[in-house]
Amino acid sequence: MDQQVMNVVIIGAGVIGITTAHYLRAAGHSVTVLEKLPGVAEETSFANAGQVSPGYAAPWAAPGVPWKAVKWLASKHAPLRIRPDGSWFQLAWMARMLANCSEVAFERNKRRMVPLAEYSRDCLRDLRAELGLHYEERTLGTLQLLRTDKQMHAAERDAAILSHLGVPHQLLDTDELAAIEPALERVAHKLVGGLHLPNDETGDCKLFTERLAAQLIKRGVTVRYGMQVEHIITRQNQVRAVVLNDGEAINADAIVLAAGCASRAIAAPLGLSLPVYPVKGYSLTIPLADPDAAPRSTVLDETYKIALTRFDNRLRVGGMAELTGYDKRIDPARIATLKMVTTDLFPDAADTAKAQAWTGLRPMTPDGTPLVCATDVQGLFLNTGHGTLGWTMACGSAKVMADLVNDRVPEIEPYGLSLARYEREEPMSVSTGAAQPAHA
Repeated sequence: MDQQVMNVVIIGAGVIGITTAHYLRAAGHSVTVLEKLPGVAEETSFANAGQVSPGYAAPWAAPGVPWKAVKWLASKHAPLRIRPDGSWFQLAWMARMLANCSEVAFERNKRRMVPLAEYSRDCLRDLRAELGLHYEERTLGTLQLLRTDKQMHAAERDAAILSHLGVPHQLLDTDELAAIEPALERVAHKLVGGLHLPNDETGDCKLFTERLAAQLIKRGVTVRYGMQVEHIITRQNQVRAVVLNDGEAINADAIVLAAGCASRAIAAPLGLSLPVYPVKGYSLTIPLADPDAAPRSTVLDETYKIALTRFDNRLRVGGMAELTGYDKRIDPARIATLKMVTTDLFPDAADTAKAQAWTGLRPMTPDGTPLVCATDVQGLFLNTGHGTLGWTMACGSAKVMADLVNDRVPEIEPYGLSLARYEREEPMSVSTGAAQPAHA
């Protein structure tokens, strides 16, 4: 039987929303994307760290993080900072995050995240080949740099999980780092080793999203900018339309909520409490001064939780996390940290005086795993909560999302990707009914 053609509305035109539009349009649906800003990839996707790093997919909630957070209070270059935003939600979210900082929870969450991230990278490769997309991509892997023996022991734990999941990787000692990133030879004395993930990739997320959106528009996808969603109309627990703040109602057979940090507020009137908190991050985009002194791909500094990613003629430096609500002010001290790490590892690579600073809010769940699922409201789907891994997980999440909207069994088990994991215990199985949550 032929599949029913639906009017699907996607709320949000970041990399998650635009990749979702691609797979739903490929399935033959009529797709409309609503974006409140003047263009695609103008928020979290605008200037992220640039890595597509499934091998490094892991939750921020990890063993030892609570104690580290206390020590970081006195650190000038702390990777995590917390400032009360006056909401009970922030406190509840942090309590849930702390509950996920055990060894058992970390391993469980990483086992949920890595398969989705690996699948997503493969989907990205297929999409790139299919459409001929280029976005300053590189396929040279990720190198996690370790400065202490304690970090090396933690990397050995991560490597054991990666081995179980079949993810290629290599633990390196100090002398082996320069074989992967030659520019590190001059600073090798500062490092004890590294974890290399050869199948990871890099690329400019905004450029990718813009070029994919341009192709989708040619294929009949409607992308509307400056569209502020007021609320979603339902009837008999079935979505019917999206209402904009000017009163216009856009009819919909299905709605995909891919609005990042705004998803929680949009879902709340429907009785859905999304555990998605805005975690602030920073980045610099710096013109290269000496390409041979720069990384070839992505380097991750484990101490400062900062990624340095090579584009064609630019270096993107990003990272850190601040729990400060919806505050998007740029803190000069955080920019100073990004510059410090850049010059510490690659002193001659880039002209930091010409750096362009940016800050954005990542939609993060307490356990780090995104929400890619149907909901108890028929026809309403969630594709949000990817935290620092939206670019890494975008294409795979979008393809899983399209399968759920189409009432098909996804190519990967969507275990642990639903809102149900915050509500009740469920068995490990696949649910394909459009009106039911994918199982936790």
